[in-house]
Amino acid sequence: MKTSCGSMLGLWGQRLPAAWVLLLLPFLPLLLLAVPAPHRASYKPVIVVHGLFDSSYSFRHLLEYINETHPGTVVTVLDLFDGRESLRPLWEQVQGFREAVVPIMAKAPQGVHLICYSQGGLVCRALLSVMDDHNVDSFISLSSPQMGQYGDTDYLKWLFPTSMRSNLYRICYSPWGQEFSICNYWHDPHHDDLYLNASSFLALINGERDHPNATVWRKNFLRVGHLVLIGGPDDGVITPWQSSFFGFYDANETVLEMEEQLVYLRDSFGLKTLLARGAIVRCPMAGISHTAWHSNRTLYETCIEPWLS
Repeated sequence: MKTSCGSMLGLWGQRLPAAWVLLLLPFLPLLLLAVPAPHRASYKPVIVVHGLFDSSYSFRHLLEYINETHPGTVVTVLDLFDGRESLRPLWEQVQGFREAVVPIMAKAPQGVHLICYSQGGLVCRALLSVMDDHNVDSFISLSSPQMGQYGDTDYLKWLFPTSMRSNLYRICYSPWGQEFSICNYWHDPHHDDLYLNASSFLALINGERDHPNATVWRKNFLRVGHLVLIGGPDDGVITPWQSSFFGFYDANETVLEMEEQLVYLRDSFGLKTLLARGAIVRCPMAGISHTAWHSNRTLYETCIEPWLS
């Protein structure tokens, strides 16, 4: 039977003369160390959302790192829309991931962390917008094209082999093109009017196009505790790489940083407000290619681990 320190002293007080009790007082700190300490508060659950053509297996190294530095953390890598299914329209994916995260959040009243990689970062940003009662403490956007993509990559060449970035807008800004996830965030700076009119996803979550849910979505997005943005110049896929930090090309293909973007200046979905309250963290890392972000230990220790409270 376990006995608390207080009851132990009371017992000794009954059996020993008062003088002996006084003599034992200097040793009280050592006695307290012998009493089992209460368990440390558990870490918040972590939810991981993969990117284009990925699966949960891609994140085995990340899981190892979290288990080493934050033992006991409940980590869920959502195994939805894997492989080619990740080409499904992003709103369809948002709905599927929403159904998966709701029960996880319900069991974590203290909050959860989101780690969302590449295309998954856009899925997660949409989730934060449409969920009225999400409890996300840290949203970690891991090399995600938050302001869109405008570059010839192997993914695009495989999907649209006869198109280059200069004419891909003809496909992506059509109803048929918007049925592919890549086209949902294709952002051609030379055809801005077509982008604003045709984009069924990115232009909406950016608040670049009027819609009846804009005010509610902005309010929901601002519920997040921290927005951690991670990316770097050697990514090789996200184009421009500054899109990971809400930077993007102007019509001359000069990169404008986040603070120069209209979505920031207008605070259309809350970026300016988040920055003003110190909730945006930017973590640029050189020397990391796109497929290595979730397996690089230095990146994890520098940019991810500090936010997994």
